[in-house]
Amino acid sequence: MQFANEIFFLVVAFILWGLFFGSKSLFRLRKINQPEAFWLAALAFNASSFTFFALASSTHLLLVTLGNTLLIANVVYLALFCRSLSGPIDQGVKILAGASVVLFGLVFEYLRHTGTFTERVTFVSTIACAGLAWELVELKRLRKTESNQLNFLFFTIAAELALTFARLGILYFNSTPSTINLYQEAPLSTTIRWSWVGVSILSYIAVIGYWMEKLSLENAQTTKENIKITELLKEKEQLIYRLMKANKTSATGALSASIAHELNQPLGASNLNIQLLKMKLEQGALNRDLGAEILESLEEDNRRAATIVKSLRSIFHENDASAENVRAAELVSKVLDIVKPELKFKNINIEEKINDQLMVKVNASEVVQVLLNLMNNAIQVLDQLDKPTKVITLEVSHDIDFVELSITDNGSGVAREYQSQLFELLNTTKKTGMGLGLWLSRHIVTRHQGSIHYEDAPGGGARFVIRLPLAI
Repeated sequence: MQFANEIFFLVVAFILWGLFFGSKSLFRLRKINQPEAFWLAALAFNASSFTFFALASSTHLLLVTLGNTLLIANVVYLALFCRSLSGPIDQGVKILAGASVVLFGLVFEYLRHTGTFTERVTFVSTIACAGLAWELVELKRLRKTESNQLNFLFFTIAAELALTFARLGILYFNSTPSTINLYQEAPLSTTIRWSWVGVSILSYIAVIGYWMEKLSLENAQTTKENIKITELLKEKEQLIYRLMKANKTSATGALSASIAHELNQPLGASNLNIQLLKMKLEQGALNRDLGAEILESLEEDNRRAATIVKSLRSIFHENDASAENVRAAELVSKVLDIVKPELKFKNINIEEKINDQLMVKVNASEVVQVLLNLMNNAIQVLDQLDKPTKVITLEVSHDIDFVELSITDNGSGVAREYQSQLFELLNTTKKTGMGLGLWLSRHIVTRHQGSIHYEDAPGGGARFVIRLPLAI
């Protein structure tokens, strides 16, 4: 019977190691998160446990202590896996779990020398039952996820718990001799033990099924998002095609160019984030938090691009802008959220003189685009200058029935001969400009019954002032 036990232990060890290395390939393309790490650790502990059980009788029975310790470590870390599915586990809990496993090993080694076989099995089974009960409690909280694999895992763990109690009952009712060891256990008790092992393997297979189910859902979500992006790109292409086909006036001809001009900002920001992502991947320095931050930035840039396409499509329609009451300070805040990283990189200071209470009735995304265009113009001008202090001043003030939003820089200003043509279509003072930004800005502001003009800033520089009707 001893030889049969060794073979069985070895076969189980091979199965578990196969599951471990096969499972690692599921996550090879990304960083392993906390639940995955706990589960892989539990699987490695279980595989190591049965490896030691297979070798113990032919080498040294100390390996029985190591095998049982790792078996309990497997139960503890599988419980941590179940717990981590509900939320992150802090470092203190992980340290406590590791310490409890070490303490178990010391107590079991003491019982191996001084206790009976029944006492040792009782000790191991009691700790295992506590861990299995913990796993069931955590999975019970997750039953609302409606995951078939987690439901199956719940029942396999419940079966492990029942089999553990059954083995204990047989040991006590059959008056098991005190001098035997694991390899001399009675046939009925051994059968129950091996049944427990088989069910535990099914538990790991259930978790593998859960990961595959989860990856399948993630892939489906990615496919769905890609379809949406494709539809957005198709809509943009159709819009440009219709505009080119109807290019019989300067306004419709300018819209297609305006789309390219305005989309350049979010697409440029997306490109920088993509380059950063590639660099971090090549360096192996991409952690979960940084990855989430970059993906959030890419998602925000994508939303901005979609908003620009939608707003530019409506700008040239004759109907009124979809306006709503909004605080002028909120419009300025949205723009600052977008440009602050670039301001910091280019060492440009921001001064704010803002009345927080002033309200305007506007299409927020369109006016934000106007402010963003003016901010980018100021940033480009200051970036080309060699000055010790570069400042952009944002002001929101009240003038009778109008709210004034102004953007002032301490750059070189606009030469007088160009000032009268600043807002004309296809007129630009930039070497790489298309002459669309200021023209489109005036078009948007005019749609909101407002005005925009340029004036020289006191002390040098440029000042653009937007006047919008005060919301009643």
